[in-house]
Amino acid sequence: MPNTTSLKLLRHTSKILFITLLAITRLASADPTELTLTANQLDWVGQQIYQNECASRPACLVHWNEGEAFPSLGIGHFIWYPAGVEEPFVESFPGLIENYRQAGTPMPEWLANLEPFHAPWPNREAFIAEADSLKIAELRMLLETTQGQQAAHIFERAQRAMADVINAAPTAEQTRLKQHLEALSQTPGGVYALIDYVNFKGEGLAPTERYHGKGWGLLQVLQAMDDQGQQPALVQFREAADQVLTRRAELAENPIERERWLPGWRNRLGTYREP
Repeated sequence: MPNTTSLKLLRHTSKILFITLLAITRLASADPTELTLTANQLDWVGQQIYQNECASRPACLVHWNEGEAFPSLGIGHFIWYPAGVEEPFVESFPGLIENYRQAGTPMPEWLANLEPFHAPWPNREAFIAEADSLKIAELRMLLETTQGQQAAHIFERAQRAMADVINAAPTAEQTRLKQHLEALSQTPGGVYALIDYVNFKGEGLAPTERYHGKGWGLLQVLQAMDDQGQQPALVQFREAADQVLTRRAELAENPIERERWLPGWRNRLGTYREP
């Protein structure tokens, strides 16, 4: 296992990679809704996402929530499905691993060679039984030392989401939704909200991510924003997100969404403010 000094060096290298990748992405984009932040602001966004998902606790980087059929991994709590599990939510951990492969990031041998690429624990009980195993320790170490790379991956997904959401919207709504995105992209708090929400609840484009035909992703939040409102765009976004997530919880079959998850979601939305 790396010592404390090695961990600090690895995190520092990961942070540099994070900032470099984001800078390259920014320069490559000429779209008016591109997401731009300074290096310090980018670092702040990464730390906020880690705080939101894990309360900045390394143990939470490899976690299985009660009431869910899959583990949540990394600073973004990327979803990884066991074999045979079918849920409406977009599986995101394989995309992170592909990012690692393309970047040549060293990974535990068992993870690099896993085929088919399903979570190796069939359920939460089996995961908890292996909580102290070498496999989970290696996975947690990988995720702890690549936080910057994970943040870059989250940023890149959010950047792609901007165009995807506009293109997926009804033609009559595209102009006003783009105006909302442009207004949000002008401030660090707005950019953070966009990045975090896409990681948190997705783009809103997957047909499976619906309860009774109603989605809860970025597209649905932008559609719910008040076109005539006098509040700043970030406040409108926060209020619209609350409406959309409340609707999701009310439509959910599992009462855990209303009783336990919705209060936590609202706490997270409360962080959507300017730094």
